[in-house]
Amino acid sequence: MRASVELRWFYNGTLPKAIAQWFGQDSLGGYLSPLEEREDLYLLIPNCDYLRLKLRQKGLEVKWRQAELGTIRFGNRWEGKAEKWMKWVCAETAAPVSADILASGMWVAVQKKRSQRLYQVLDGSLTAVPLEAPIPQGCSAEICQLSINGNPWWSLAFEAFGHDSYLMENLQVVAGWISKSYPGQKLTGEDSFAYPQWLNRV
Repeated sequence: MRASVELRWFYNGTLPKAIAQWFGQDSLGGYLSPLEEREDLYLLIPNCDYLRLKLRQKGLEVKWRQAELGTIRFGNRWEGKAEKWMKWVCAETAAPVSADILASGMWVAVQKKRSQRLYQVLDGSLTAVPLEAPIPQGCSAEICQLSINGNPWWSLAFEAFGHDSYLMENLQVVAGWISKSYPGQKLTGEDSFAYPQWLNRV
């Protein structure tokens, strides 16, 4: 079980080339994860934006929104809604979800191509680290190309972790620093939400 504070935007269409190049540049830190391609299955729960169930490979992930933390801004280009989530993971060693459950639920397949960066945050400053680094306080950033029902989307997201009292600070330090070099379209609060709300929209 892990608590996080998250900030995410979704946009219809293919990932703009300028944003993909920006996220891959060395000035954001020396560690960029290899492009990860996979398909996740999400349980569509109509009119529910606070609970997310996802089948990822052979594991089941459950996320429950603990709080809506309001709108935060970074300069005049980024505005988004921060939320606190709690995540439980049932690893691959757990019993698989049965075929009848998969057949009876409204499961939606989402194809993903994802790149990530990880930053450690200490005393209000950040350091780029490898994605597998076992750090206690920090925030990840990700660019994700999505396909749902054959339609392309893309997402930019931040997920802060660590001690409860530092979660928002970790998010603001990392997202604030990264936003300064962002070259793309303005990111707005109306396009900022988590996966459950996005799934209900599309």
